[in-house]
Amino acid sequence: MKSLLPSLLLFVPFTAAAEKPNVLLICVDDLKPAIGCYGDPLAKTPNLDRLAARGIRFDRAYCNQSVCAASRNSLMLGSRPTSIGIYGLAPNFRAAVPDAVTLSQHFIRHGYRAEAVGKILHSGHGNTDDKASWSVPTNVEKVVEYLDPKSTAGGQLTREEAYFSNQQLDRIRQLPKGAAWESTEVPDNAYADGRIADDGIKRLQAAKERSGTPFFIALGFVKPHLPFTAPKKYWDLHDPAKFTVLHDLDTPRGAPPCAGKRGGEISNYDPVPASGLPDDATARKLIHGYYAASSYMDAQLGRVLDEFDRLELSKNTIIVLWGDHGWHFGDHGIWTKHTNYEQANRIPLFIIAPGMKPGAARGFVETVDIFPTLAELAGLPKPAGPQPIDGLSLVPVLKDPSTTVRDHAYHCYPRGEGRIGRSIRTDRYRLVEWKKPGQPAEQAELELYDYQAAAPESENLAGQLPDVVKELRAILARHPEAEPKPLARKK
Repeated sequence: MKSLLPSLLLFVPFTAAAEKPNVLLICVDDLKPAIGCYGDPLAKTPNLDRLAARGIRFDRAYCNQSVCAASRNSLMLGSRPTSIGIYGLAPNFRAAVPDAVTLSQHFIRHGYRAEAVGKILHSGHGNTDDKASWSVPTNVEKVVEYLDPKSTAGGQLTREEAYFSNQQLDRIRQLPKGAAWESTEVPDNAYADGRIADDGIKRLQAAKERSGTPFFIALGFVKPHLPFTAPKKYWDLHDPAKFTVLHDLDTPRGAPPCAGKRGGEISNYDPVPASGLPDDATARKLIHGYYAASSYMDAQLGRVLDEFDRLELSKNTIIVLWGDHGWHFGDHGIWTKHTNYEQANRIPLFIIAPGMKPGAARGFVETVDIFPTLAELAGLPKPAGPQPIDGLSLVPVLKDPSTTVRDHAYHCYPRGEGRIGRSIRTDRYRLVEWKKPGQPAEQAELELYDYQAAAPESENLAGQLPDVVKELRAILARHPEAEPKPLARKK
């Protein structure tokens, strides 16, 4: 304990009397913990690994919903989707809370200049960025981008390009599919993440030159989101023969039909079939592409970190790196996110603060916790809405990684006919309760999984372990009933 005390004394949140710390928020699209520092031997992520080594790596961090828009709303609002009733890609969060004060707005109100590059809030599918959240307009980059005309049926607008650029949304199915992957001999900044790094570096340099105004800079890297497009050299880092193609492709035995996922986003890409599952060669290529795109993003992160260090910003800058949700590599036959299962909801999260001793934390963390944590670290008032604030400050964990502020993580997913699957993840179990908001609890469909079992998600145990279900439903009952979608509330 004696050796720990000096480092704890060094790390204290900033106060109003102290110089305000800068914030560098790094968001990564679709990044699961397939990272070297999380123990993945196939990952080539040296820059993620070196960043994690500077601060606290959270080993049991979870998103609040495994889809881009809702997860990013949770980050920026400190609100769970079930608290505001926004679950999809299209509705803007201000449809539910018009006067919401976002994370970056909170910092702006206390003297910060807030800027964003790339994907922070979700743009596309009818949704747009939130101008009120930034001091200057956001540089929104392309999530879906191709350089080879062969990837786009000869240069045509493809389905997912249209979705993400808000074009021809009423005729998506009439558009051609784009390629699920692309490997080209091009410089790094030919694709979006290279340009995001370039712009991020320029903004750090400009912020260094400004005196008296602390910065809140958010960088949103777009890979490894589909399509898996990256310069060829990052594909060459990986041996595809080493990737495992799963063949146990069924949803868990006894799970309700609404729990699984087939098609959707992945089926908008060639050569993935419109229905059914990809063959082994396609599956291996998809996994290879995910790792290649992750390595490409990692290299761009490395360029930003190199300039950050050259500018000597670490003494007064808080860094957060966050993945918005996970991704399934074919487990349960799923090639996307969009579920309540472990692979879709567990995320990477690192927090680095001046004076903080590096380490790893095993306690449960949710995306909504980032807002109150950053506010406390910067010495700002606690976020107070008007949106519901569901997050808890993680500062106690940053001071002592062996402690925890949560005994479980909470997340959700909607699935047809107004049903919401509300879920809690404890040390051993995950419970999912599927029902419409307001529907009697006894009418819910339930899932229960034991993560100490040899095959944790192979069978729904809800009917076999009634005492465990009762205990976990009591924990779930501590959370408010899910809000229906805003349009449903208006009826």
